[in-house]
This record gives sequence, C-alpha cells and structure tokens, in this order.
Amino acid sequence: MARLNTFKNGSGSAGTKKTKNTTLSYQKRAKTTATKTFDQINFSEGQRKALKIFGLFLLLLAGLFTVAFVSYLFTWKADQSYIAATNGGWSTLFQTGEEIQDEGTELPLVENKLGKFGALLANQFIYEWFGVASFLFIVILFVTGYKFLYKRSIFPIWKTWVYSLISIILLSVTFGFIQDFIAETPHILEGKFGFWTNQILKAQIGQVGTAGVLIFIVLTALVLLYNYDLRLSFRSKNSDEEDDELEDEEELLEDSQINKIRANRQNDVATHTYSYPQTEPEQELEDEEELTPEEEELSLSLPLQVNTPKPSNQVASNTQENEIEFSIEQPTSNKVEAPIQEEPSLVVEKPIEEKPITANDLVEKFGEYDPKLDLSGYQYPTLDLLKDYGTGKITINQQELEGNKNRIVETLRNYSIEIEHIKATIGPTVTLYEIIPKPGVRISRIKNLEDDIALSLAALGIRIIAPMPGKGTIGIEVPSSTPEMVSMRSILATEKYQKTDMDLPIALGKTISNEVYIADLAKMPHLLVAGATGQGKSVGINAILTSLLFKKHPAELKFVLVDPKKVELSLFKKIERHFLAKLPNEDDAIITDTKKVINTLNSLCIEMDQRYDLLKNAQVRNLKEYNVKFINRRLNPEEGHRFLPFIVLIIDEFADLMMTAGKEVETPIARLAQLARAVGIHLVIATQRPSVNIITGTIKANFPARLAFRVLSKVDSRTILDSGGADQLIGRGDMLLATGSDLIRIQCAFVDTPEVDQISDFIGGQRGYPSAHYLPEYVGENSEGGSSSDFDMDSRDPMFEEAARLIVMHQQGSTSLIQRKLKLGYNRAGRIIDQLESAGIVGPFEGSKAREVLYPDEYSLEQYLETLR
Repeated sequence: MARLNTFKNGSGSAGTKKTKNTTLSYQKRAKTTATKTFDQINFSEGQRKALKIFGLFLLLLAGLFTVAFVSYLFTWKADQSYIAATNGGWSTLFQTGEEIQDEGTELPLVENKLGKFGALLANQFIYEWFGVASFLFIVILFVTGYKFLYKRSIFPIWKTWVYSLISIILLSVTFGFIQDFIAETPHILEGKFGFWTNQILKAQIGQVGTAGVLIFIVLTALVLLYNYDLRLSFRSKNSDEEDDELEDEEELLEDSQINKIRANRQNDVATHTYSYPQTEPEQELEDEEELTPEEEELSLSLPLQVNTPKPSNQVASNTQENEIEFSIEQPTSNKVEAPIQEEPSLVVEKPIEEKPITANDLVEKFGEYDPKLDLSGYQYPTLDLLKDYGTGKITINQQELEGNKNRIVETLRNYSIEIEHIKATIGPTVTLYEIIPKPGVRISRIKNLEDDIALSLAALGIRIIAPMPGKGTIGIEVPSSTPEMVSMRSILATEKYQKTDMDLPIALGKTISNEVYIADLAKMPHLLVAGATGQGKSVGINAILTSLLFKKHPAELKFVLVDPKKVELSLFKKIERHFLAKLPNEDDAIITDTKKVINTLNSLCIEMDQRYDLLKNAQVRNLKEYNVKFINRRLNPEEGHRFLPFIVLIIDEFADLMMTAGKEVETPIARLAQLARAVGIHLVIATQRPSVNIITGTIKANFPARLAFRVLSKVDSRTILDSGGADQLIGRGDMLLATGSDLIRIQCAFVDTPEVDQISDFIGGQRGYPSAHYLPEYVGENSEGGSSSDFDMDSRDPMFEEAARLIVMHQQGSTSLIQRKLKLGYNRAGRIIDQLESAGIVGPFEGSKAREVLYPDEYSLEQYLETLR
C-alpha cells in the first residue's frame, strides 16, 4: 500500500516516459500520413508512358507464362524428352532442328503450345524449381502489370509479392512432403526445390519431425500475416492475472471500497475521479518505489481515495484532508497514467478537409471528354475511293511558250510599249506571263490592250492583272492549249492537306502556279458560289463536301443540305445518320420543299441563339474555346452544356428560293451570315444567276468570301466579285476566289458522281447514330401540325412515361437528366422534353434554368397518364 500511495502522491517517471512515448507515436503517425503513396506521385509524361509500356510487358509475360505452364501439364513428357536430348536446352533455343541433328542428337518433337521457349520456361520453373506452385508467379506478374498499366490495384502489390513468394515456398515444400505418400510420379508437383528440401529435412529430423516443422511454419505464417486467433489466448491470460492481483489488493481494502472497486470494474466509464493528499516532496521521495507491471496496471485501473500514509501503513476509511479532484479521459490501452508535473507536449493532427472536385481531378480520373466515343470505330474514307485523272504533272510545251511570248511582245511593240523582262509560270490550265515594262509606260495602256492581245494569241479568256498584288509586274493569263485535269485524289493525297490543322479545310484545287490551295471555311466564314450552267459549280460543291468528309468525324461536323433541284445532293442521303442534320418531324434530311427550307433556316437561327446562350454561360467567345473547355470537363452537362459540332448549311440553288420565298428566306440567312460564325454555323450558298435581286446588298455584305465560276456577262462578274474577270474564265472548273481584295485563279479539283457515290456508300455502310442530328423544332405560323397544341400521344417516344416519372420524381425538368438517367442521346432527350411540355407535364423553355415541373408527386402523374392511355 505504501507503494500505491507513493505512486498516487508523486509524479512517477513511468508516467512521464509513457507520455513521451505517446507523443512520439503521434508524431510518427503524422509523418507516416504525410508520406506519399505510389498513386500520389506526380510522374512526368515520359515516365507515365514508360510505366504503361512496362505494365503492358508484364501482362504479356503473364499471358506467356500461363500458356507455357498449362500446356506443360499435358505435354511434360515430350517437353522433357526434348530437353534431355538437348542437354538442358537453353543453348539450343535459337538453333534450328537441323543444326542440332548435325551435332549427332536425335531431336524429339516439342508439343508445348509456346514451342521450344514454352517448354524450356515451364520446365525451368515447374520441374527445376518450385513445381505447380510456380503458377503464383503468373499472379505476381498480372497484378503488377495491371497496376502499372491502369493505375488501379486488383490487390495491394507489396502484399501480393510477399504472400505469393511465401506461398510458393510453403506449397513446394508441402507438396514434396505429400509426394512420399503418393505412387511414384514425376517431380512436377513439388519441383526439385521441394523434393530436396524434404530429403534434407527427413535425413536430419525424420518424417514426423518434418511434418511438425511444416505445421509450425504454416501456423507461424498465419500469425505473422493474419495475426491468427492465438492473440485471444493472450487476452484470457491477462484477464486471469488481473483477477489474481485484484484479489490480493481487495484483502487490504474495506468492504465499502471493495464494493466500489467491483462496480467500477463492471462499468466501462470514460472518466475517473481521483483524490490525492497534500504531501511533502521529501516524504514522496522516501516512499517512492518501483512498481511491478501488474501493480502499475492495477493502480491505473482502480479509482482509489488515499489518505496521508501513517506509520502503521493502514488505510483509513474516511478522509477529511484537502483533496485535488480532476477528470482524465480513459486511454485506449485501458490504463490510467499518473499525473505529471510537466505539461505534456501536444501534437495536433490536421483535420481532413473535403476538397471540392475540380476539372483537373475529373480529367485525371476519367480523362478528357471524347466526343468521338459514340462512334469510336468510325473509319475515315480512303483515297482508294477516288480516281486519279491525268498524270498530275505539268507538261511544258516550250514551242507554245516561245510563240505566246513573241506574240505578246510584238503586240505591245505595235503600240510603242517596250518590255524589260518577261517570265512565264505554268499552271494546270492557264499560263501566267509576268512582264515588267520599261520606265515611263502607263499601266492603263497595257490594260486597254486586253482584246488586242487576245486577238493576237487567238485564245479564249485572256485576263490582264495590272498590277499584280505584292509584285511590281503586270500579269497576263493565257489558257493552255493542252489543259491538265486536276483530280480530287491528287489534292487530298498531298502533305499540305493531310497535315493541315484547319477547323474546316476545303480543298478547292490548284492555283495558277500549280500549288494546292486549301481554304478554311471556319475563317471565311461563309462562301458565296456563282457560275453559269455547266461551268463546274455543282462539281465545286461536291469538292467542298468531299474534302470535309475526308477530314472530319461525324461528331465534329453536321451538314444541312438544301437542294431545290432535288437531284444534285441526293447522293449524300446515305450518310444521313452520320453527317446530316434535319428538323425533328421531317422524314428526309435533304430539303427540297421551299416551305421546309424556311422552317429549317429559322430552326438554325434558334440553334444559333441557344449556342450563344451556352457561350455566354461558359464565358467564352467562340465555338472552339467552348469545345476545348467542355473537353477538359470545365463545363457541367447538368447545366445544359454539350459538345457543339460545326454546322455547314449548303444551298445549291439560291435563286429559286429567292424567287419563291423572297424575304422569308433572306431574313434568316442574313441573321445567320451576321452572327453565326462565332457559334460554328457556316453557310455555302450557290446560284446560277448572280443578279442584284438574288444576291442583295445585305447578303453580299456578310459574304466576304466569294467563288465565281465562268459567268456570261461583266455585270454578273461585278455582282459576284465587285470586279470583272469572271466573264473571261474558260469554264470547266476554272474559277476566281475573292477573299477580301485579292483575286486568286484556281482550277477546281474534279470529283465525279460515281466517286461521290462510293464515298457515301463507304460512310453509310458503317455504324452510325440512331438518326440524323436533330435541329431545334420550329413551327411556322402557317405550318400544319407539329405544334404543341397538336401533340399526338400515339406518336410519343417509347420512353415518354418513364421520362415523365423520372422528371416528377426529381422535380427537375432537365434534358440532361433524361439523357444521363435513361442513357439516351441529346437529340432524343430533347425530343422527349418537348413532348412532356406538349403534354403539360413540364413548363416552357427558360434558357439555362431547368423547366418547371407541373406535377408535385408521382401519384398525380399516374392519374394523368391514365387519362392519356
């Protein structure tokens, strides 16, 4: 009892030591928590690639090991015969059978599915080493390779290695022990390691001793790896010792204190109250003795009230002296430490804060959004679908060049115009002669001699460029006597087209200097095409469509085709589910009816306005920035954001629309031409009559890029190009491209109708989207049907009722909610939300906000749906 009193009165060294150890354990735990794991290491791009390649290599090894090992179980006799015949075999791995037989060895056949390598590999691991336990090496390789390749763990790597290696050794030795009780069999069950280990053990300690050692090793492994049930017996022993110590101490206590001790032992309380008498320091030092572990544990577990010790060393029943009371939290070790004089140091672990998920976290976890994932197996058209017309090389007719040069010089001399220098540039259909006149010659004099030079050359379509932009020369374009056809295949096969980074590259043909000309429709941003009948206008539109189809994925581009003539663009009907867009209630994606054209143009205006709302919410200025932001997962689809493809509107005969519809067509086209470029909607309008009542001032002002094939008069040339020159073209694809103030003469690439048909068949034969891309629904004032009031429940979507229940359950009228929960495409989900609005289940469109749900619960919704059935 003196020792107990001393411990309670003084601050023992054991308590101080335990407090310091506790502090150190907290510090060690903090350091351990701060240590980075393998998944938290930020590898560079090159290191990540190397890890993926290494992981792929390990998975390949796992596959090879599996094939070799499994095959060896059935072909071990033949494999061992081959290995015995080759004295080990590894040295003959790269030798042929004839070479080995030349050495005098009759070579048996190898039956392993992996050949000689598989036979040697399996024999080495299974027969020479560890037997069938070698199959665990496959587990090690597969788990490690999967971790490096996918950065995901099937099992913890270090545990897999440790457990597998220990299991390999134990299984090999165990199978070697079992082998003695089985009939004589080859040593492929335990391997030579297990066999000789058992032979050594049996020679030293006998068969019974070997069995005991194996049992001991297995139990030891279970204790070390899994802390097997042996720890339960330790708890029972500790409890018995505590009970014995408690009985000894209870003999020294009074009956009231015994009852108190037993009550406190039964109640697992979190706090205890202690009373300590005020003693002198000298007396504490005299009485202080070291406690045994059992006494220390008992003293910490019993809430005692102790008086000042008396000479008789007896415990008083009641105490009246000053007492110090305090509460101490019960530690996890179930022991209460004595108070110490020094304040213990406190190490506080930082609380774990939940960080918000950022776009970078989503990209790291899921990768960037891939708009091509729906059609990941889509194959781009190949150049084999196109024909190669002509040789593709320019033939130089030196005699023709010299003759034309002499006629030009002679004609100019007849009018007293001297020339210092003349140079010829040969193109596929036109040769450009650049002349430098002597000082003092007026350029206007040469310009006025255009007809005289044409007369002297006896050529059609002489065009004089005076002066040439960016050069101090005057150009005279003279058609060649033997023009060379420019094929679309030769243009698309060039490196310039294959490696272009343009958003919408259109391959138009070759310039007068025989250079491939590729323009970006996204930067034009709209194109006005004009030309007389039979001059190559339809071929030019086919060239634009073909060059875009060869370069863009269906997820990135959609076409809206308007063909009043009904036959020019009908070849592209086969790619409806890949590249075409249409109104939701239309059957044909290629529009031929004038009234449907008006609805389509107004629908494109609605699409334009919706896209501008999305750009506004995303705080970007154009479609390219928006899609980059969406791909990097910085825009939330639940807020209505989606990947926006380019939309190209192509009208083949605009004059017919203007004659039949007039202002109804001009107004939406003018709106689209003014505003649509930033949201990825681009227009290509073609006409045969470039007159002022067809190409109005409003349209011309918003079409800076104009493409003119041969026209019949200078007035038409000035209407389309604001200058002459188009009337001097030679036809058959000869055209002028105006991009601002410059005029570029180009020979259009030729693509024939069978080629377009083959391209359409190639694309249409692949898996596509369920339907064409749906534009926003638009119903004109005079349209028949299709309005909200004329909604027909018989034509509703099969998922209509399920979507209605989903909307009412979540009380959120969102297209993206239907898209995500029902796993539908955006267009179909938008169609369903329109049907729900027509049925009166959700409210009207409110911009970026979700639609109002008009039914409060599913019960009222079911009653309403019953009335509709």
